[in-house]
Amino acid sequence: MSTATPATRFLDKAGIAYDLFEYDYGGGDGPIGLQAAEAIGWQAARVFKTLMLEVDGKPACAVIPSDRSLSMKKVAAALKGKTAKMMEPVKAERLTGFHTGGISPFGQKKRVPVVFDATVISVEAPVVMNGGKRGLMVCLAPEPGIAALAAAVAEVSVV
Repeated sequence: MSTATPATRFLDKAGIAYDLFEYDYGGGDGPIGLQAAEAIGWQAARVFKTLMLEVDGKPACAVIPSDRSLSMKKVAAALKGKTAKMMEPVKAERLTGFHTGGISPFGQKKRVPVVFDATVISVEAPVVMNGGKRGLMVCLAPEPGIAALAAAVAEVSVV
């Protein structure tokens, strides 16, 4: 499996250190983030999933722990909007250039506002998130990635 993706190229260009984890992406039952955490042997709270959404009709991205759910009310407020809804998978793929199950916050085709759940700062570093391909995860310290994306950090998830 080739590990060069728009996400890894973004991280390389930004000078952000990362390690890669590859696993057999099954795409089976259950949340993809939890499957990834189990496959690589990491705590789900340290494996973050990337969710594409629309805030007041405009595209945005939220990165939250794989064992949590996104609060639409909180994410809308964090991105200075009134309402939020999940983006349709086909639209998310077209906008990001990634397939669902492989969407990374890094290297998306079109830059959109990004918010990381505040737990990304409180969990033990490093953290893991999608590397831009199904079955490919990047492991990195969260702060450089947040800075490179000019992302917000806010409480946007719920248990």
